[in-house]
Amino acid sequence: MVLSRRTALLTIAAASATLALSACSDSDAETTKAQADSDATITGATTADAPTPSGEVDPAKLLEPGSLPDMVLGNADAPVTIVEYASMTCPHCAHFHETTMPELKTKYIDTGKVRLILREFPFDPRAEAGFMLARCSGDKYFPMVDTLFKQQRNWATAENARDALLQLSKLAGFTQEKFEACLTDQKLLDEIRAVRTRGAEEFKVDSTPTFFINGKQYKGAMSIEQISAVIDGML
Repeated sequence: MVLSRRTALLTIAAASATLALSACSDSDAETTKAQADSDATITGATTADAPTPSGEVDPAKLLEPGSLPDMVLGNADAPVTIVEYASMTCPHCAHFHETTMPELKTKYIDTGKVRLILREFPFDPRAEAGFMLARCSGDKYFPMVDTLFKQQRNWATAENARDALLQLSKLAGFTQEKFEACLTDQKLLDEIRAVRTRGAEEFKVDSTPTFFINGKQYKGAMSIEQISAVIDGML
């Protein structure tokens, strides 16, 4: 169903906060499994054993252009490429970006060993809104994503997510006019949804976070020790 521009904005404001609590998967059964898998991964954060991949895709096909330009951290010629599919309202995604991402960036991305591509896989209107605002931030995409993940509890489960997002956006330099224009951009919304559709249909993504590391698929919020074990095995 295609929402009108105004309806899309109102839906974001009115969406039930319970959506955010099950945002890591489309169904209750998948959510429970994703929660268990992710919790097990986090619990085992002290191990240096590389997790077993859950599948593999053609890396060249994975990196083909999609509906939106990829948002990238790191050098294009890095020997390891990580493609992450995430949802802005997924608590496991927030956990990864708060606990693993800083060291991943320092240890691998900033040293030229890894490039990371973040792709949108929203499960609900609030996640769509978060990604829309990040895209509208231009070259501040990743700082905006970081802010939204760090403040996830303050807006993803808020009674009025629109107002909470507006306040965060103002801190990032948005005017109210820019905020309104961004969240009523139907073309951008459709493109973000197309990124998710492609991920689901072509690469069988069904939960977040899902990582493809040089084409090998890993599900769940990996610790720095676990993702390091995967990366080191490819260097």
